[in-house]
Amino acid sequence: MEEGRKIQRITRTAKDPVRLRRAIVVLMSGQGQAVGDITSLLQVGEDYVRDVIHAFNERGFAALDPKWSGGRSRTIGEAIRERICLIA
Repeated sequence: MEEGRKIQRITRTAKDPVRLRRAIVVLMSGQGQAVGDITSLLQVGEDYVRDVIHAFNERGFAALDPKWSGGRSRTIGEAIRERICLIA
């Protein structure tokens, strides 16, 4: 019961759209909605819905947070970067 309240609170206060979408998926699944209904409402794939539900069952609320990768590694070294800044 407490889990449901916490998920409802997240859906009302989440500023991150990924966290919000994942919380809505878990909330709808907890309310007994079928995967097909969730996919049509949120315009996501069935695999996404199932992955979110399985991740939530395994890791709990930590599964709602997105894991941003750091992006592409730097290809220009620091010395070259400083030299470009001096030229510009």
